[in-house]
Amino acid sequence: MLSRQNPEADAATGTTPLYLGIDFGTSGARYALIDRQGAIHSEGKRPYSPVGDAAGWASSWRAALFQLIDDIPPTLRPSISSISIDGTSATTLVVDSETGELLAGPFLYNESFPDALPAVASIAPANHTVCSGTSTLCKLVSWWNAAGGGSAGAAVLMHQSDWLLWLLHGQYGVSDYNNALKVGYDPEAGAYPSWLASQPYAPMLPSVRAPGDPIAAVRDDVCSQYGLSKECVVCTGTTDSIAAFLAARTSEPGRAVTSLGSTLAIKLVSKVRVDDARFGVYSHRLDDAWLVGGASNTGGAVLRQLFTDDQLVALSRSIDPAAASPLDYYPLPRKGERFPVSDPDMAPRLQPRPESDVEYLHGILESIARIEAKGYNLLRELGATAVEEVFTAGGGAQNDKWTAIQERVLGVPVRKAEQTEAAYGAALLALKGAGRRVGVQS
Repeated sequence: MLSRQNPEADAATGTTPLYLGIDFGTSGARYALIDRQGAIHSEGKRPYSPVGDAAGWASSWRAALFQLIDDIPPTLRPSISSISIDGTSATTLVVDSETGELLAGPFLYNESFPDALPAVASIAPANHTVCSGTSTLCKLVSWWNAAGGGSAGAAVLMHQSDWLLWLLHGQYGVSDYNNALKVGYDPEAGAYPSWLASQPYAPMLPSVRAPGDPIAAVRDDVCSQYGLSKECVVCTGTTDSIAAFLAARTSEPGRAVTSLGSTLAIKLVSKVRVDDARFGVYSHRLDDAWLVGGASNTGGAVLRQLFTDDQLVALSRSIDPAAASPLDYYPLPRKGERFPVSDPDMAPRLQPRPESDVEYLHGILESIARIEAKGYNLLRELGATAVEEVFTAGGGAQNDKWTAIQERVLGVPVRKAEQTEAAYGAALLALKGAGRRVGVQS
């Protein structure tokens, strides 16, 4: 566990409203507690410790949620005005709405259910986001078929963040339009399309609201146990990648965030909605604009197969980012690419390897930047707004040489985002929701 409190915030404790965001990523959970100006008053993290089968993941998430709330300094908890949570996209649970029992899952974000693809493809439009084995809809259809359909009873579908928020507010069947995208919700129409609403499992689908919308007050028992105010409101969440984008606090068309983590993910604010399942490209609604994104399998995972963290730091110092590398690689951790090239059989290309490790690393970083450029070019070809400025996030954003290489290859300004943690983005959603408290149920 790691937790720290901003000492400058002490004077405001108990008088300044604070807003709590919690991020549930792939390997652990983090929280950020901010004020109205966006200053962080406290933050911390907890790893997951799943035991046993899939249900062990749910237990570990529940434990992490309440451990994080308990990690918040007790003097700050009464000042928390609202809470929002982000979770991994397409991580899915099926819950009995009468008992709260977990009926199935969690089905994790990267679990594929190809058995459901024919049924989903037969009802969805061509190249729709749900036409992927890892989509939420494929997970739902696979479970429905295995459970015998009609025996589902009071079963409801919940995304990871929906379920975690439910632990705080106690109301079933509430989601947000970012999480609901991969189950087939149409954020442009503000409704489930007729081809989905007519299916026998449609009653399992959650009601959908905008991210950051107030749902209800925190349950009395949770308030009592953790010293939260009974006025504290729970707001709808979002996906982890959207929360990370929100943390960068950029929303103008043409602005983008490249997340340089284990993989390389790009998200671009566009005036035009773009969706193409062939390349894993889809658009999330971002208020009155669209957030178009795609993710490549290249990224930091490849670097860690070849170098230690200390080597990456030392070798990077000797790279001249102004000089183009003549090496042409396609760095992948294993076979298969999804964006900007869709080829499950694509093999990694990391040869020839020069004698100099500095030259080798330079070539790999430059090749990853070229893949990033191809990604933004593909989004433009598909109709999205052209990229004008890029903010970097993730572990790779700490490498100034890599950032300089990106800027040269992309041909647009590239700079590190001031805030890069998804928990901070979730806290901004909580802040947004605090202004919409009218009509919230207690």
